[in-house]
Amino acid sequence: MIGRNLKKYLLLALLVLEFGTVTQAEGNLPYVDQKIIHFGFLLGVNAMDFNVTPHDSARVSTLKPGFTVGIISDLRLNRYLNLRFTPTLYFGERKLSYLGNDSVEISSIPICFPIYLKYSAERKGNYRPYVICGAGVSFDLATSANSDNPVTLKPLDVYTEFGVGCDIYFSFFKLAPELKYSIGFGNILVPGKDRVGLSPTNQRFSNALSRLTSKMITLSFNFE
Repeated sequence: MIGRNLKKYLLLALLVLEFGTVTQAEGNLPYVDQKIIHFGFLLGVNAMDFNVTPHDSARVSTLKPGFTVGIISDLRLNRYLNLRFTPTLYFGERKLSYLGNDSVEISSIPICFPIYLKYSAERKGNYRPYVICGAGVSFDLATSANSDNPVTLKPLDVYTEFGVGCDIYFSFFKLAPELKYSIGFGNILVPGKDRVGLSPTNQRFSNALSRLTSKMITLSFNFE
């Protein structure tokens, strides 16, 4: 009888030990990725840039860091794929330098509405790397076509974006450093001839350009 009970206790102890080992191997928040829908927020920095045409008349001489803040909505599709919608507000500035040592600073406050597809690798302990790609539209809150700014941008743009990141699992939340690169499709330059109230002095800066398309690098920290 004692031997039989001892065998039961030993078996129970082994099961508990095995369960504890598995749980420990999975790390923090072992079931968080099984949620169908979850939310979060992001904070980060960005560096805005241009593709300039003609490139021999002007160039972006300085990449200035800007601030980024956004909201994360995540839909689980399967074990490896998630669909994400992350409305994000950017604060940034570009500096165009012209021949002859002239320069123009252009402030931008785009609010972006991207949809991403996120592909995650297998989780290893408290780390899970991933890649992300998607597209969206943006609306620049800092544009004004009738101002006397030397260079003015169109408010609407369409872009694609891709990047890499890694989910890091803590006791109560996930933190994901994420690096993304964005490329705009449209010509966002407002031609000088289409602008009301533009002085002849400033019109030469717009006339030296025929096309501007946006580029941006973003380093964000996602809290989910």
